[in-house]
Amino acid sequence: MTQTQPAPTATRTRTFSWSDPSLNSAQVGAMSGLEFLRAITAGDLPKPPISNMLGMGRIDAEEGQVVVHLEPEEYHYNPLGSMHGGVMATLLDTATGCAVHSTLPAGLGYTSIDLTTKFLRPVTVASGQLRCVGTVVSRGRRTFAASVVTS
Repeated sequence: MTQTQPAPTATRTRTFSWSDPSLNSAQVGAMSGLEFLRAITAGDLPKPPISNMLGMGRIDAEEGQVVVHLEPEEYHYNPLGSMHGGVMATLLDTATGCAVHSTLPAGLGYTSIDLTTKFLRPVTVASGQLRCVGTVVSRGRRTFAASVVTS
């Protein structure tokens, strides 16, 4: 007869806060995409709520390329003990979407229409900080394509 191990009982908690997202959306028409992203990086505008929820770190923006940093934490884990694919997909979407946004003039916004990804290995706390580089690779009249590399 085999015995099962008791479930761990150590409960962890996490608290975070965010700013009213309308503070940022009100500025979209007032500055270019690159100016907007740099204002967030400089702290002149608050980070978007998703950044605080997931614990995203620094965002570095240049025209057509954005680097997003994320330190893997236990609260990102799926039941198998590695980072949930949805968290990784959100990081990828952030990097590619912001790369596109960095090329837009004042008054224009964007939305993601597709995200295709393949996860080649698990990410855990032991993986260390993720660095996700989103780069615009094609710019059409109405549709852009961006790629991402993580390390």
